[in-house]
Amino acid sequence: MKKIDYATRGTCSRAVHAEIDAEGRVRNVRFDGGCSGNTQGVAKLVEGMTVEEVISRLEGIRCGFKPTSCPDQLARALKEAIAEK
Repeated sequence: MKKIDYATRGTCSRAVHAEIDAEGRVRNVRFDGGCSGNTQGVAKLVEGMTVEEVISRLEGIRCGFKPTSCPDQLARALKEAIAEK
């Protein structure tokens, strides 16, 4: 199990934590801060998805006029984690 602790940038959340299991599936996503209902919803929706699927669905999502969002930050965290292999 690979643990991810990623300091977010440009969002209300301060960090995102997650795990990638041996099969490349996303587990135990948790955001520090941010809009609680939205971040909990994102976390539940991506549970068990492959890393690649989460990235393809969430990358590039914006929050209002901000160039990023909590879902986009999760995608960035996962991209960074798989690049470190």
